[in-house]
Amino acid sequence: MHSSIPSLGRVMVFLAAALASASFAIPEDWGEEGVQYGQLGTDVTLSCPGARASSAVRWRRAGAAALPEGSGIQQGSLVLPTASPALGGTYSCHGEDGSLLRSVSLRLGHLPGVPFVSCRASDYENFSCSWTSSVETFLPTRYITTYRKKSLTGEEKRRNKNGHVGLCLQDPSRPGTCTVHRSEFWSSYRLNITEVNPLGFSYRLLDVTMQAIIKPDPPEGLVVEPIPLAPRRLHVSWKYPSSWPKEPHFQLRFRLQYRPVIHRSWSVVETVNLSEVITDAFAGLEHVVQVSAKDFLDAGNWSEWSAEARATPVRDLASTASAETTTDARLESLAEEPSQASNPEPINGSDPLEKMAVLVSLGIFAFFILAAVLVITILIWLRVRKHGKDKTKPSFLVAATHLKALPKAQIL
Repeated sequence: MHSSIPSLGRVMVFLAAALASASFAIPEDWGEEGVQYGQLGTDVTLSCPGARASSAVRWRRAGAAALPEGSGIQQGSLVLPTASPALGGTYSCHGEDGSLLRSVSLRLGHLPGVPFVSCRASDYENFSCSWTSSVETFLPTRYITTYRKKSLTGEEKRRNKNGHVGLCLQDPSRPGTCTVHRSEFWSSYRLNITEVNPLGFSYRLLDVTMQAIIKPDPPEGLVVEPIPLAPRRLHVSWKYPSSWPKEPHFQLRFRLQYRPVIHRSWSVVETVNLSEVITDAFAGLEHVVQVSAKDFLDAGNWSEWSAEARATPVRDLASTASAETTTDARLESLAEEPSQASNPEPINGSDPLEKMAVLVSLGIFAFFILAAVLVITILIWLRVRKHGKDKTKPSFLVAATHLKALPKAQIL
């Protein structure tokens, strides 16, 4: 919100407005005597305090033969309609005898816009806010930064009947920032950042909750080292950021990202410790590692990534030396004893373990084939046996069955 008239009801806004109005009401407070400020796009009036009402006054513009087109003199004052940037400069008014009555430097600009504000807590005891102007005013600018705790206890309400309004302290070495010290992690605050220039003021109110804006600084002291006799491992260690108080109730957790320098994709692991062992590094390749931190209870946001650290895992020297020795011995043997066969067999450089695996696989395959043949044979045998029993039924049973079917008279 912006205004050129301090007319706000809330306590903290009223405080900022009062300070703002006191600042731009007196141009000399801006450290430039003899300067008058005007708003671009509006009519600007330059007064001549030493002129008498009945006497004629003449106005001149430094470096110009005539006054700007459209300007006019009304009761000794110079009126510049719809001021544009080109109308800025030094003007002087003179009496009838040519004596200098006043010289004024006109600076033109805009009213302040509503500033852009963001807040961040790098620990749980303090938080800082930063801002940028939303409008380029072309005029000197100041900022008034205050805060108020939103939820007060009964005791705090009794002590501060009008609500506690404090200053968000600005650091001259860090323009555009202010800090609230000794804040409470579980409390909420309302920030008022007011931008003031000689023409007026504008402000932004921002509600801040510590849990939402906590963002630690990056971890420090990142060290990456190869592990002897471990070609795929790297040991990584780091320290808490120095800005984070070391209290048992407010711990950090960490996120580690790493990759070979020649690759683009990162591998990421999380831990609560201050060290980690990478177990899937690529032997002999340089790796780049970074680490970030976040509140242990997942409040707020992850920190920025730390500065990079690099290391290369050790090479597998034992297996490399063994392979080179074996290869050299085989080549020397072949050179000293050339084969006498007309069609020499190719050199079999396979591993004995691979041969054993092939033999075991063949044995298992043969076992299953024999089992299948045996099952099929048994099924065929059972079927043939059943069919044979039906054909060899005894003849006397057939005759008995026939006689039983005949009438009694025919049997006698």
